[in-house]
Order: sequence, then structure tokens, then C-alpha cells
Amino acid sequence: MFDVIGKRRWFYIFSLLITVPGFLAILLTFLPGARLGLQFSIDYTGGTIWEVHFRDGTPAALDVRQVLSEQGLPDSTVAITTADERQYVLIRTEEIGLRDVPPPSPSASPGASSSPSASVAASPSASAAPSASAAPSASAASSASPSASAVASASAGASASPSAAPALIVPSEGELGDLATALQARFGPIDEVRQEANVGPIVSEEITTQAVILIALGSLGILAWITFRFGDFRMGATALIALIHDVIVVVGLFAILGTLFGLQIDALFVTAMLTIIGFSVHDTIVVFDRVRENRVRHAGETFGAIVNHSILQTLGRSINTSLTVVITLAALLLFGGDAIRTFILALLVGIISGTYSSIFNASALLVDWHRWDDRRRAREFAAARAR
Repeated sequence: MFDVIGKRRWFYIFSLLITVPGFLAILLTFLPGARLGLQFSIDYTGGTIWEVHFRDGTPAALDVRQVLSEQGLPDSTVAITTADERQYVLIRTEEIGLRDVPPPSPSASPGASSSPSASVAASPSASAAPSASAAPSASAASSASPSASAVASASAGASASPSAAPALIVPSEGELGDLATALQARFGPIDEVRQEANVGPIVSEEITTQAVILIALGSLGILAWITFRFGDFRMGATALIALIHDVIVVVGLFAILGTLFGLQIDALFVTAMLTIIGFSVHDTIVVFDRVRENRVRHAGETFGAIVNHSILQTLGRSINTSLTVVITLAALLLFGGDAIRTFILALLVGIISGTYSSIFNASALLVDWHRWDDRRRAREFAAARAR
């Protein structure tokens, strides 16, 4: 029979090896002026949002992201959205300069009202009028790139044909103009700008603080419930220690990857952490429940032996349950796309760490705590007899 408890010090050493570097990497986040540790995406810092429609078809998000990287915006996020049966490319990037030329007012754009598919009245960034004020922008776009001139040609055609796409001011100068030129050179003309604005962070500091508070309250709730359910504070405390271990492993890994490779955490990371906290204690509760049963069945054995029996009896169940989830998450990580990759990676690491800590850390800590209490009571008894 494999003695898990007898080898617990090796498991402690392994846990230290995977948590200490991560914890140090987390601390690097707070160094002033250093871009080390956790790297936060524009979901936390804010930036520029630009949603456009390409006349010649919607490009793949991966291809758009490649163009953004070539333009010096590698940390941007790209999503394909649908509205009014049209597909748009939604780009969120670090804050860049917007257009200097304001779009014409909707009242000056009769062509826009005649074309439902090209209506952009709700967007302050789009224009839809073949008016004199649009002519300078069209000529500027024409001089900027061949693709931009294609938009100008489309605008000219709009004045001749009511069914053609209306003229639009696509920026041709500044950072956004450079981006528009590069995108149109690769994917064809942009015929609608649905959104264009500098925006604040999706995840504000207040939301982040609330998430931390919720995580703390959830952890205390888990501690209280396990203590009440099993009638032993030590079980609740060791389960909480294992949970903290899992949080440090996940956050520390992202801090290391952020330092080495610039991997950023997005808004879904908070959701992943809350999910990990809920999942982390599952196997711990299963083992502790078996410990409670075996204390009655094996009353003559030491507590360490009882815990070891309990671990081995539940080991197959714990591994099989976690393995089915891990296989699914691994498939999503490989084939699910970049939009959810950070979320899936956090879940995958958290579930593996949770299974490990429940089996090899929480139970071992419980045994050491019991032995420490036994030695303390023995010393107190010996001191009482000596008096």
C-alpha cells in the first residue's frame, strides 16, 4: 500500500517549488515603473474601441490580430460581432489617436437614409453623406493608400447610384488612420464604422476590489461550512490553506508568463478565479468525508493511517473526475480560439492544482496538525503530573 502520508514532506517541497516563484512574480507587479509580474489587458486599463464592417467580407480575427501586431499593437483583442444581420470586426486596443475630422451631421446625409444596411446614425464615428464636407476626407484617403482610394471610389459611386454604399469618412491620418490603411490594404475597403471611441476599463478598480472581497468572503464561507459539517476547525482551516495554494499557483503562473512572454489577464480571469475557488474544495471534502467514516471503522488505527486509507480509497474517483474536466479544457485550449484562451488556461491550471492540493496537501496538513495537538496535550499532561 502506497504511503501518501509518509511521503508528505516531498509533497510539501513540491508545493513550495511551484508557489514560491509564482508568489515572487506576483510581488514584481507592485514594483513602480517596472512592467513585470501580472500584465493587465485593456479590460483593466481602458483604450480605444473600433468596430468596422468590411465591404468584401469579414476577415478572421486571427488575421486582423496579425495586422494589429504589425502596426505595433500586439496586445489588442479582436472579436467578430453581429448586428442587423451584418458581421463586424470589433477591435479593442491601447488608446490611440482618433480622427481629427468630425463626421457630417445626419441631417446632411440623404444617402444614408436610403440605404438601411449602411445606416450609422448611432455611431459618432461614421459619416454617410456625399456632401462637399466629405470630399476632402475622400481625397485624403485616396492619397493615403490604394485601399483607401477604393473607399473614395465607392463614395463617388454612391452619389451616382442610390443603391450604392454611401460615402464614409475613414480616417487616413494619425494612428487610427495608419491602422485603417493597413487593414484596408489587407482586407479591402471599410464601408461602415459602427463604433469609434476611447473608452475606460471594463473592469474598474471598484469591481476588482469587490471581486477580491467576494473571494475572501467565499473562502471564509467555505471555512465555516466545512468546520460546521465535520465538527473540526482543523479540517476547515487545512481546506482553506489548500485553496490559497491553488490561487497562488494560478495567479503566480500568470505573473511568470506575463513577465517572460507578456501574457495578459482579461476580464474573464476574475470569473476563472471564482470558479477555481468553488472547484478547489470538492476533492478535499470527499477525502475528509471518508476520513470521518473511517475513524469509526478503523478506530484502533492511528490518525495518519486512517487518512492514508481514506486518500487511497478516494484517489481513483478524484483523478477520474478531474481528468474528464482536464481533457475537455485541454481541447478548448487547443481549438477554442484566442478569445477564451486565458480563461481556459486559468481553469486548467486551477483544476489540476486543486486536485493535487486536495489529495496531497490538505490531508497531510490535517495529519500534522493532529500530531502537533497530540504532542501539545502530552506536554501539558506531563507538566500537570509534574506539579
